[in-house]
Amino acid sequence: MISNKKTIKSKLFTCFFILLAIFAVSILVFQDHREKQFRIALMENQLNEYSDLTNRYIENNNLLSTNDFGKLDSIKDLIPSAKIRITVLDLAGRVLYDNSVENYSEMENHLDRPEVQKAKYADRGYNIRHSVTTKQDYFYFAKFYKTIFIRSAVEYNAEVINYLKVERAFIIYLLFLFAIFGLILRLVANRLGDSVSRLKEFTIKASRDEELNPEIQFPEDELGTISREISLAYERSRKVKAELMLEKEKLISHLFVLKEGVAFFSPQKQVILTNSHFIFYSNIISEESSVKADKILEMEAFSEISSFIDKTLNSSTGHSAELPRQEFTIQRNGMHFQIQVIFFQDRSFEILITDNTQLVKRSIMKQQLTSNIAHELKTPIASVKGYLETVLNNPDIDHVKLRYFVEKAHNQSERLTQLVNDIALLNKIEESSDLYPKEKVKVAKLISEVIVSFSDKLKNKSVKFEIGMDENVTVNVNYSLLFSVFRNLTENSVDYGGDDITIQITNYHEDNNFHYFSFSDNGQGVEEEHLPRIFERFYRVDSGRSRKEGGTGLGLAIVKNAILSFKGEISVRNKKGGGLEFLFSIPK
Repeated sequence: MISNKKTIKSKLFTCFFILLAIFAVSILVFQDHREKQFRIALMENQLNEYSDLTNRYIENNNLLSTNDFGKLDSIKDLIPSAKIRITVLDLAGRVLYDNSVENYSEMENHLDRPEVQKAKYADRGYNIRHSVTTKQDYFYFAKFYKTIFIRSAVEYNAEVINYLKVERAFIIYLLFLFAIFGLILRLVANRLGDSVSRLKEFTIKASRDEELNPEIQFPEDELGTISREISLAYERSRKVKAELMLEKEKLISHLFVLKEGVAFFSPQKQVILTNSHFIFYSNIISEESSVKADKILEMEAFSEISSFIDKTLNSSTGHSAELPRQEFTIQRNGMHFQIQVIFFQDRSFEILITDNTQLVKRSIMKQQLTSNIAHELKTPIASVKGYLETVLNNPDIDHVKLRYFVEKAHNQSERLTQLVNDIALLNKIEESSDLYPKEKVKVAKLISEVIVSFSDKLKNKSVKFEIGMDENVTVNVNYSLLFSVFRNLTENSVDYGGDDITIQITNYHEDNNFHYFSFSDNGQGVEEEHLPRIFERFYRVDSGRSRKEGGTGLGLAIVKNAILSFKGEISVRNKKGGGLEFLFSIPK
C-alpha cells in the first residue's frame, strides 16, 4: 500500500512538473520572439526615418532630374550616426548613390538583394547579411518610393547584436518562479496522493452494494481503480448525456446559421432558446428599441398571434395526431414578414419569422415591368396594325404610297424586335450574368468596332470621336456585354446630343483591380431632376422624342446592369461645359 502511494505521488509530481516546464519554456520562447521582433521594429523605424530623410532631400533638390546624387553627401550632418550606410537604387536595381563606396557607379546591380526584393513587392523589407562590396555584415532596410529604392543600413556589429538580444532578467525571474512552483507542486502532489488513496477506499466501500463483474482486472495504482469503479457506475449515464449533447449542439448550430428568426417557448410561454435574427426582426416589428424575446407576445403587433397561442394552450385537444399551426403576415416600415406558430406534443411551441421583403418587392417590380412592357409594345404593334390596315383597305393604292406604308410598318417591326431583344438581354444579365464567359478584351479595339457599326447612322450627322487611352488597355469581361455598354452609350449621345457633337472616351485612372473610364459628349446634357432616374427601365427624359428616334428606353438600363454584373460601378453627371458624362469602372 505504501509502495502504491509513493508511485501515485511520483506520477502526479512528474506530470505536473513536465506540464509546468513546457508552459515555462513556451512563455520564454514567446517572450524572446516578441522582444526580438519589437527591437527589430524599432531598428526598422529608425532606418525608415533615414530613408525618408534621404527621399525628401532627393525630391526637394530634384536629384532625379539632375542625376547629381553626389549632393547627398551633405545629409551626413543630418544623420546622428556616421556608421549609417545610405544606398539609392533605380527601379532596375542600378546603384545611383552609396555613401560607403567611392566608386558607387561601378557597383553591381542590387535588384536581387533580399531586402530590395521585399521592398519591391511589399514597399519595405529588411535583411541581415554580409555585404559583398564592403566585406562587412549589415542590418539592411529597403523602402520603395515610386521611382527609386532607398536602402539604409547599419553595421551588424557587437553593439547592434547586443541591442537585438532579449533582456535576460526576465529569464532569471522565470527560472526563479519555476523553482518556487516546483516546490509547491511537490507539496500538492503529496497531498493529492493522500487524497486519492482515501478516495480509493471510499469508492471500494461504495461499490460493494453493486453487482460487479468478477472478471474485472483492477490496476495496481489508485487512479486506475477509481476510473474503473466510476466508469462502471456512470458509463450508461455518460453515453446518454453525450448523445443528448450532440443533438443539442446540432440543433443550436443549425439555429444560429438560419436566416429566419426562430424562438422556442415552453407551455408557460417562457423563452427556451432563440437566435439573433429573431431578436432583430422582433425589434423591427415592435418599432421599439431593445425588445427582449420573452416580451414579444405582449406586443400590440403580435396580438393576433398571442390570441392564437392562448387559445391553443387553453384547449383540451390532448395529444392529437395533427399539431396546431398558423401563419400570419405583418408589415412594418416597408418590410414584409411571414410568421409561423408551430405547436409540439408537449404544448411547447415555436415561432418562426421570415423576412419576405425582397420577394414582395420582386413581385411588385415584375408587375410594374410587365405593365411597362405591355405599354411599350402597344405603340409599335398599333402602328404596324394601322399601316397594314391602310394598305388592306385601299387595294388600289399607288406604288409610292404602298411602299411608304410598308416601310413604316417594317420600321415599327424593327423597333419591336429591338425592344424584345433588349428586354431579353436585361433579364439574362440580372438572372444569369455569371453564365457569360469572360475573356481579355482590348477596350480601344472594341470601341473602334462600335464606331464602325454606327457608320450608316452617322452619315447625316457631324460626330467626332476622341479616344484617350492606350491601345493595350485590357479588361476581363464578356465581350458582347462590353460591346453593348459602349454601343448604347454611343447611341444615347448620337440620338440626343445633337447634330454636331464630340464624343470623348478616356481611361482616366487604374488601380490593382479596375480600369476607370469616362464617356462624355458636348451635347445638350440632361436636366438635374432627371439624372437620378436616367438608368431606370423605360424612363425617358423626352418621351415623344425618344420614340421618334426609335429608342426602346432600355439602353442605359442595359449599361448599368452590365457594369454591375462586372462588379464595377457607374455614375452620371452633367459636364460644366455642357453635355453628359458617364463614369464607370471595369475589372482588369
